[in-house]
Amino acid sequence: MAVAASVETRQSWVVAVTVVTMLSLAAGAPLTVVIGLVPISETLGGGRSLPAAATSLAYLGSGVGGVICGLLVARLGQRAVGMLGGVAILLGLALAALGQGWSLLLGIGIGVGVFGNGALFAPMVAYVSLWFDRRRGTALALVSSGQYIAGFLWPFVFERAIAAFGWRATMLAYGAFAASVIVTLAARVLAPPPVPAAGAGGRPRVAGQRVLGMPPNLALGLIAACSFLCCVPMAMPAAHLVAFCGDLGILPSRGALMLSVLLFSAFLARQFWGWLSDRIGGLPTVLAGSVAQVAGMLGFLATQDEAGLFLVAAAYGLGFSGLIPSYVLTVRALFPASEANWRVPLLLFTALSGMAFGAWLAGAIYDAVGFYAAAWWAGIAASLVQITLVVFLLHRQRREAALA
Repeated sequence: MAVAASVETRQSWVVAVTVVTMLSLAAGAPLTVVIGLVPISETLGGGRSLPAAATSLAYLGSGVGGVICGLLVARLGQRAVGMLGGVAILLGLALAALGQGWSLLLGIGIGVGVFGNGALFAPMVAYVSLWFDRRRGTALALVSSGQYIAGFLWPFVFERAIAAFGWRATMLAYGAFAASVIVTLAARVLAPPPVPAAGAGGRPRVAGQRVLGMPPNLALGLIAACSFLCCVPMAMPAAHLVAFCGDLGILPSRGALMLSVLLFSAFLARQFWGWLSDRIGGLPTVLAGSVAQVAGMLGFLATQDEAGLFLVAAAYGLGFSGLIPSYVLTVRALFPASEANWRVPLLLFTALSGMAFGAWLAGAIYDAVGFYAAAWWAGIAASLVQITLVVFLLHRQRREAALA
């Protein structure tokens, strides 16, 4: 039987590298709030829950915007939607920099979230997945690492800039820089992708076909529920690590450096998880990463020493970083390629909703009890429920494979 030619070419990797560059800039925009959490809360009043809510709205808005902009891609094309994302980040940060509570929430939630990262994250991940069939897991790991590249590059820059010029000026300058690069790259590189005709293992997937022995929408719903639960604890250290360090008497500059270490370690590990998922599949990789995430959360409970926290932050980044691309790989393997432009954004919407809820929950728990340990325990509980669901889905997958 003739084997279809691979869609992967040199241009596939040019597109992947371009997209990860754009995403690393887009993901830097919400970090202006994460790094500036304390000075923003002091300027606006209302405690840490207000800027934490803005961070949550950025995650939630990105998820909602991913669905909206995924549909726009079908009408306008990826290039136009990518350019829209760059402009929206500039406008959103400019609005947030007005220095009012409402403008912070609206600018970060709508500008940076819905039409900024919403146009650039989920639609771009789905877009890149259509350029690959043999090394899709590796490509997805690279592209979805944009937030970790941002987390490594920008916290130190933002911490110094905020200390020298203030959080408002930092937002304005970064918005202008990020928008100019994103719009230029989108205009010059993005083009219509080839569409793979087969699912995992070269087997075509047909619209309406049962997935894991279930109706396809039910299967997607369970996978999405797992992504929500695993992202609740994932967001907690990322959104609150600098503030957590400050409570322990650790300088903000050291806390920002610790966040950079965490996210750089996650970037490096994500490439390993991508390689592994190409070999063992998406769901088994999700299970392994989830167990590693629980171990990392326990590490934050085990030490409050600065050196120990640097080690825990690095270990935590190594553990959880493979989860999101593995979920995307799972959906791309189980559902037709023609449905990627709406199923992948829906999956990532629930994942980002989990990030939003986790970032807000940690801030709300802190405001209620005055320390972060209770938030870490809440995140661990969410992970344990998620692991139970993943084991159930793996059982269904293996039973389906045995019957095939």
